[in-house]
Amino acid sequence: MGHSSNRAMGSTEHIRSVRLNRLSSRSDLFPRLVAMQKLADAQNFAVYRMSGSGLPVKQRLVCELENWGPSAAAASSKALVDSYGDALLDHIEKSLLPVSWAGGHDRAAPGSASFAPFMARLMDGILPFSGLAFPVRLGAAGNGFVVFTGDYLDPGSDMIVELHGRSCQIMMDLLSLDERRAAAAEALSEREIACLQLAGDGRISEEIADKLGLSVHTVNAYLGSATIKLDSVNRIQAIAKAIRLGYIS
Repeated sequence: MGHSSNRAMGSTEHIRSVRLNRLSSRSDLFPRLVAMQKLADAQNFAVYRMSGSGLPVKQRLVCELENWGPSAAAASSKALVDSYGDALLDHIEKSLLPVSWAGGHDRAAPGSASFAPFMARLMDGILPFSGLAFPVRLGAAGNGFVVFTGDYLDPGSDMIVELHGRSCQIMMDLLSLDERRAAAAEALSEREIACLQLAGDGRISEEIADKLGLSVHTVNAYLGSATIKLDSVNRIQAIAKAIRLGYIS
């Protein structure tokens, strides 16, 4: 039994590793969030992460991903945090049950009546839209919520459970991407970034060397080490990954 359990655990870790290796940036999470939005019959999604120290008075929710659109993003995110931010922060410290609210007093909160004991209800009618918020608590790795909003949210009980599980995976992948980015940024030197930037601009090694006052051998060494640190198979892939991760433009 022990060997079987170890094999299962190893398989799970392998699958997660493969999935993460396919993720290059946060934009890769959008198709999954849009698919979840459709399953929830929602109009929009938003991913919030808890920021600040461990003291409750200093914690706040920061929007990491959303699809409200450029004109509405700031206002919608602020409205949600102003209305329910404190309640959500208080909730995640005590419970991992999904949270719901109705956008108007004449609307029913998302979720069936039979599933009500397994959900937390916030005050209705504060926002113009209804919402479902799935808390994700990963301890030291980070905590937050995946939120879906709309006028007629009505996923079934099984779908709520499914969406909560997917929300956990989204948050885990988001945090892992940020960790990888931070590690790469910490590992890359200024010279490596400068060489990558010029290579991305179409400069050959001789031109980069002349621009930076280095030898061609040194330029190639910097590009080679940057390629390794970015876990890329060649210079072209390293440049593409550096662009996606925001290190060069």
